[in-house]
Amino acid sequence: MAAPVDKTKRTGRWYFGGMASAGAACCTHPLDLLKVHLQTQQSEKIGLLKMGVRVVKSDGIFGLYNGLTASILRQLTYSMTRFAIYETVKKELIKDGQAMPFYQKILLAGVAGATGGLVGTPADMVNVRMQNDIKLPPEQRRNYKHAVDGLYRVFRDEGFLRLFSGASTASSRAVLVTIGQLACYDQIKTVLLGTGVFSDNLVTHFSSSILAGTIATFLTQPLDVMKTRLMNAAPGAYSGLVSCAVDIGKNGPLGFYKGFIPAFIRLGPQTVITFILFEQIRFHLGDDPKT
Repeated sequence: MAAPVDKTKRTGRWYFGGMASAGAACCTHPLDLLKVHLQTQQSEKIGLLKMGVRVVKSDGIFGLYNGLTASILRQLTYSMTRFAIYETVKKELIKDGQAMPFYQKILLAGVAGATGGLVGTPADMVNVRMQNDIKLPPEQRRNYKHAVDGLYRVFRDEGFLRLFSGASTASSRAVLVTIGQLACYDQIKTVLLGTGVFSDNLVTHFSSSILAGTIATFLTQPLDVMKTRLMNAAPGAYSGLVSCAVDIGKNGPLGFYKGFIPAFIRLGPQTVITFILFEQIRFHLGDDPKT
């Protein structure tokens, strides 16, 4: 009789990260939407709960899911790309059973994040616009039917290059969030397993991912605020990243951390759900290292 397969030894396939991230996006989208609303408010200063109540009163409970198709499309481009690069290259680097140094994880995560950020910029722009649409007066709303319609209309009305507006900021942010999520999750999990106290199970996955989500939030929040501003701004409003930073900084350095609490509330659970789903998919559908 064949020995039972140790599921914890199975390795992930290149598309598992995209699947897990899309699943997580369905759970955390309302928090992401409220984060965008808080980051783009100008003169008025209201908190997370009041913003949520305002959205529900204005557009109903489903208003919290405005732009969900774009959020899913973003994960199937941005996150699938960065996970695919990280997991594929990682497999090659640890073929001989050698532990991967943390600095290599950071470098690999940086490259994967930069590539994923560029690939996911068009969907990210449409996502931000669709989420912010309900804040605008009816005559100013873009009213994209779904993510693909948004991509087509931006291409048709504003040109191909407009689809990649804010790409440098999105890629820079993706480098930081991927280091915070993938590299730090990988390293924290390795350290926990090395203690002999933890095993490759749900407790370890949760502990590693919540710490990784916290690190990622601190690293990315300033760039996240600038990215949101650039993508939602009217054409010509900012000449670039520096002018956007100057505009935000007029009200003090805390402007770069506007919406920090909802960003953490959103990125923390998003990171946890993503990696728990990823690990479960790996356990049940991953490749057996012996084959």
